[in-house]
Amino acid sequence: MNTSHSGSTKDHHLDSERSLALRRAAKASFIGNFIEWFDYASYGYLVTVIGHAFFPAADKSIQLLSTYAVFAMSFILRPIGAVVWGAWGDRWGRRWALSWSILIMSGSTFFIGLLPTYSVIGMASAIGLLVLRMIQGFSASGEYAGAGTFLAEYAPPARRGIYTSLVPASTACGLLAGSLMVTGMFSVLSEDAMNTWGWRVPFLLAGPLGLIGRYIRVHLEDSPAYQEMRAEMPQEQKATSWSEPLRLLLHDHLHKTLITFGVSCLNAVAFYMLLTYMPTYVHEELGFSQDTSTLATSVMLVVYIAAIFLMGHLSDSFGRRRMLIAACVAFIVLTIPLFIVMTKAAGMFVAVILCQIIFAIALTANDGTLATFLAESFPTNVRYSGFALSFNGANALLGGTTPFIVTWLIKITGSPLAPAVYLTVIALIAMVAIFRSRTIHGSELTEEQAQSEV
Repeated sequence: MNTSHSGSTKDHHLDSERSLALRRAAKASFIGNFIEWFDYASYGYLVTVIGHAFFPAADKSIQLLSTYAVFAMSFILRPIGAVVWGAWGDRWGRRWALSWSILIMSGSTFFIGLLPTYSVIGMASAIGLLVLRMIQGFSASGEYAGAGTFLAEYAPPARRGIYTSLVPASTACGLLAGSLMVTGMFSVLSEDAMNTWGWRVPFLLAGPLGLIGRYIRVHLEDSPAYQEMRAEMPQEQKATSWSEPLRLLLHDHLHKTLITFGVSCLNAVAFYMLLTYMPTYVHEELGFSQDTSTLATSVMLVVYIAAIFLMGHLSDSFGRRRMLIAACVAFIVLTIPLFIVMTKAAGMFVAVILCQIIFAIALTANDGTLATFLAESFPTNVRYSGFALSFNGANALLGGTTPFIVTWLIKITGSPLAPAVYLTVIALIAMVAIFRSRTIHGSELTEEQAQSEV
């Protein structure tokens, strides 16, 4: 009897320890990802001011294209970063990679805030901006995949979707904080103040925020799945090259990587079109003021954050594939009609906000599910690498180029509906990829690795 009671007490103690570790991992992932994406979002929401600061005065659309070109080129390092961070994360641990990614992101963002402008050093300022944005891109490629992998491996199988949805939620919270801050600054500061020094403030905040995030992450334990894999790994495998996870991924899981790349395309385009480019679209194409257009996106982000956990929960109940397919159908059916409403309702701010709210709900059906889907698609020994390469490959090819492409499409077609057609086509491509995918929804992630090695 005493033995039974002792065993029960021990099990309860273990459960308490696991719950505490899970809560710590969830908080650390949320806070760290929030800080990274607040840093990263600052550029998108200040794009017109940055264009004025770093590029010569010319045709307004050319200046905007130049600024978005820098935005897009910063994504060149995303696939390279995915390979490096993925290999590091699979080789030396999720915590190790995450603690360094936030330090590099916050450092590069802080130095953007210190850059001299075009009026001071000419085109050297634009080159400096490009270099620092590329370093940001390198860091961001390890953040989302690392946080998603880390939380998916910590979470219990039955609640993996809702826990892992913290990753896109924290991303949106970072974007919202950036959006609200920029909205407030446009309201309080004069145009001259914003153009001379105001735009620097969000970038300079990255320094202290990054140090806080770094401190939180280095005081975590690595995920149970990763620790178990390392404990069972033969000593000779532990001594292999840091690039071994990438070799295994491309040799044994290339098909999965291509499928998950295709599935990630919708997230890449929709996320950057709706949450980064949309304030510029509402301002430039629909004629609303800068602060009003940013406010509309802030409302969309609030809805996104409120809905994302529900979508994560629904993915636990109905499965990842069904949720991702539903998101694709929503974008295919609704995108063009919603853009038509926004363009026809010129001056009707409420109509624009309602359209953006519908877009936010459709986007959360995808984003609230995708991180879990990607983590479940790969075994533990290549999970970080597979997640990072597929997700960042899609973001590099399609996500980072989205603002540039849709601005260019509008310019050559003269139609404000060009972005809607582009997003619809991408949703069709993603749906084809989802139909060809298989996942291990609801099972232990450590079991999949064992099955994959049989």
